[in-house]
Amino acid sequence: MAGMKSVILALALLAGVDAKVYFKEQFNDDKWESRWVASTFPGKSASDMGAFEWTAGEWYGDENDKGIKTSQDAKHYGLSAMMDKSFTQKKDLVIQYTVKHEQKLDCGGAYIKIASKADQKSFSGDTPYQIMFGPDMCGSTKRTHVIFNYPAKDENLEAKSEIKCETDQKSHLYTLHIKADASYEVFIDEESKQTGKLEEGWDFLLPKEIKDPKESKPEDWVDAKKIADPEEVKPEGYDDIPAQIADPEAEMPDDWDEEDDGEWEPPMI
Repeated sequence: MAGMKSVILALALLAGVDAKVYFKEQFNDDKWESRWVASTFPGKSASDMGAFEWTAGEWYGDENDKGIKTSQDAKHYGLSAMMDKSFTQKKDLVIQYTVKHEQKLDCGGAYIKIASKADQKSFSGDTPYQIMFGPDMCGSTKRTHVIFNYPAKDENLEAKSEIKCETDQKSHLYTLHIKADASYEVFIDEESKQTGKLEEGWDFLLPKEIKDPKESKPEDWVDAKKIADPEEVKPEGYDDIPAQIADPEAEMPDDWDEEDDGEWEPPMI
């Protein structure tokens, strides 16, 4: 997997026209590596991990407008940075970043995770997180992940309705807006792709109806969908009916010659 991930990250809590920015990264200086920690996934060696490079990419509008890019195919990539302070969402929350896949990907993701404090050097796909957001492509799967960790179920809940991601080689802006009224909206390039109520978009709540756990299958229950009618009786003479009979509507062809073709017999039905 190698592709341009020209990433500008922004994480903000909104209240009216005022917003508090909790995290922002523009990768606009060569000291970006001092703010980020590359990780080695558990069970992997350093040689399994790829390195990010700081570049404007193969094509650009401004050569000084740089981002970070995966540099090698068939490698794992992990990178994390700490926020200045933790927060609890009480207002609108916006997560937004830009991605460009310069290489046409067969399989690769460019999603981000919002997580609690963890060991950054071993941060991986197994590290617990609260929110995962962004594009993921592999084979026929081409979706924008929106996943929330829900402690009440101890599960990472994927959006029930799939949101397609962009698959071309251009830059795209992905935005997740989680609203204080328990609704959400996902934008790609500032165009709304999905919106609704959180409780309807994810399985946070238990189902309104479940199978009665006290019920059990009756002892005389028959699993077969169809059975022979026990009241049906074979008609008299049924066994004497031949399996095939000569077709009564068949006629000998006009060009049939019994001397050459032998005795004509009608086909059996």
